[in-house]
Amino acid sequence: MSLRAPGAAVVAICFAVVILDGYDLVVYGTVVPSLLQYAPWGLTAAEAGLIGSLALVGMAVGALSSGWLTDRLGRRRLVLIAITWFSVATGLCAVAPNPEVFGLLRFVAGVGLGGVLPSAIALAVEYAPRDRRQLYNSVVHAGYSSGGVICAAVAIALLPVGGFRVMFAVGAAPWLVLFPIALRWLPESPAWLRARGRDQEAAALAARHGIALEPTPAGPAQKVRTAEIFGRYRRWTILFALISFCGLLLSYGVGTWLPQIMRQAGYPLGSAIAFLLVLNLGNVVGTLVIATVADRIGSKRVIPLALGVGTVCLVLLSFLLPQDVLYVLVAFLGFGAMGSQILVNGFVAASYPTRIRATGLGFAMGVGRLGGILGPYAVGLLIGAGVAFQWNFWFFAAFALLAMLLVLALGRHPDERDPAPRPVAPESARG
Repeated sequence: MSLRAPGAAVVAICFAVVILDGYDLVVYGTVVPSLLQYAPWGLTAAEAGLIGSLALVGMAVGALSSGWLTDRLGRRRLVLIAITWFSVATGLCAVAPNPEVFGLLRFVAGVGLGGVLPSAIALAVEYAPRDRRQLYNSVVHAGYSSGGVICAAVAIALLPVGGFRVMFAVGAAPWLVLFPIALRWLPESPAWLRARGRDQEAAALAARHGIALEPTPAGPAQKVRTAEIFGRYRRWTILFALISFCGLLLSYGVGTWLPQIMRQAGYPLGSAIAFLLVLNLGNVVGTLVIATVADRIGSKRVIPLALGVGTVCLVLLSFLLPQDVLYVLVAFLGFGAMGSQILVNGFVAASYPTRIRATGLGFAMGVGRLGGILGPYAVGLLIGAGVAFQWNFWFFAAFALLAMLLVLALGRHPDERDPAPRPVAPESARG
């Protein structure tokens, strides 16, 4: 994808922003085994799971408030504030004196992390050509897994010698480079500008980036947009929220606990973290491939297939198989169970008209964060209860299967069932 392609520069910056987000998603999973062995804090598995969930509580707060903040600040400004917010909090985690302060800082970082992703996705989708929205969306989301790959590689190299604190210091440092770049080159949303009567600025941005402005009325108040996602789009809004609940439970549960689960299965720390590296590599490569397919045949057809693959992989991981086979299964799990959530986010964004896109996406991801909160804590309870490691994989498999069934229950898009004189979702969204 050439940087001269429409919207590619915006996608590149959003991709870099989400790399930081992805690093922070994976960093706690890499340090959980070390935290459980850190004698001064004396954490139990349940307490470690609770700390993992605190960041996700913050992310839910950030995601649910992102629509309201976007109305007032704009998507560009919100991204700049959010990356500064979570980078500072992540850096402070490196010097936390006790688990209570550490957990509080993880919550604070989560608020910034939850606020940045809806705006980054919405910007990427808005600047993408109509027929490449899932690809551009997946490129941005690949930042998650790319950040995870970087984090796992850093952990393998530095964790044995620097301990858990060095991982958070490394996570905060890239802000020094990324913030000036985003400040200089990240543009504002043309839709946000038009909603404020700044039509000439919006048209100039669209011309500069080679994109077509979508028809959109003057922006209604946030209350009106919220009412609309629960009016005409009610069924899809509710199902999207439930699908995101299951998908984020998988993403954050697996991302937090996979190294420790593999340690339970008898692998040393280095090999356990290597599974996390393979998971994220599979997510990066596999998601880009299936996103290209989704742009051609529709997300609604591809997402259930990906979730089905993830379900099968999770069940097979509960068996004692050769390590090479396990690596293959974990790689397919990366795009099957976790990468499918990336497609879901793009599907959600493309299923609403521009004027309510950020509101619909923010709601789905905000409710979905509740699943992300449940995942790490629930698995921490399972591990603390001393159950066999297989139960963790069966727990995740159940939610992957449920997500697949919910996608199949979506049915026809509201604008296809009840054509009306409103802006309709693009063909790629309707599957």
